[in-house]
Parts: sequence; C-alpha cells; structure tokens
Amino acid sequence: MRIERVISNKGNDVLTIAPDATVADAATMLSEHRIGAVVVCAKGKPPEGILSERDIVRELGRSGLDCLQQRVADLMTRTIKSCSKSDTLDDVLAVMTEGRFRHMPVLEDGKMIGIVSIGDVVKSRLSELSMERDALQGMVMGH
Repeated sequence: MRIERVISNKGNDVLTIAPDATVADAATMLSEHRIGAVVVCAKGKPPEGILSERDIVRELGRSGLDCLQQRVADLMTRTIKSCSKSDTLDDVLAVMTEGRFRHMPVLEDGKMIGIVSIGDVVKSRLSELSMERDALQGMVMGH
C-alpha cells in the first residue's frame, strides 16, 4: 500500500501556522484540533518546519511557561523529512521510526498535499495485513 491510499482515506487537510505566531497559539491549535503537530509555513509558501507537542513540552521543561510567548519559529523543528504519495507504508514507517518522529508532510512537486502520522501509517498497514491474512486463509481453506 502507498501513502496515496492513506491520504485518500484520511483526507488531505493540513493545518498550518505562521512562523511568527506564538507557541501559545500553536498549543491552542493542537488542543482544539486534537492533533500532535502543526506544519509551519507562511501563507502560500513551502513548509519551513514542523512544531509538535514534544517540541513544546521539551521547551516547557527547559524554560517554563515563558516559552509560550516565544515565536513558533524559535521552537519548530527545521529539518523536515517528507514523503510522496507514491512511497510505501513500510518505507515511511521505517523513516519515521529511525528518525524518532511521528508526523510527515506529503509533498508533490514541492507542494504539500497532506500529512501523515505514524498512527495513520500503522492503522493502514494493519488493515493491509488483515486483508492479506484473510486472502491467505481463503486460499488455504479453498474459498
């Protein structure tokens, strides 16, 4: 299965936040939308970074509540790993696991067309494995 299927099942809505927004604004967005990360970019521009719950919690531990007034650009992860809709679930899962991150923008021709989380990828992979198991059982049972 490819990422294209995940995006078509999940939808391609991607919430973004401006780099000059406050971390408090980002935390509110994450909470309201029940998501774990937000892509950072200026309107109509390519992604500049990604800000996750982990980034915020890490900075809270270092500098306390003052970090909530910092700019998103100050905390975001600048090096973004991305995938394309033609990438396989296994390839994306391997990159996420090795890089120890949970969210990956999906790009096509340099434009963001979606975002997948490790949960999206695992859910789709489990569904794929279940279908394969059912097909194999049907073959063994003669169905």
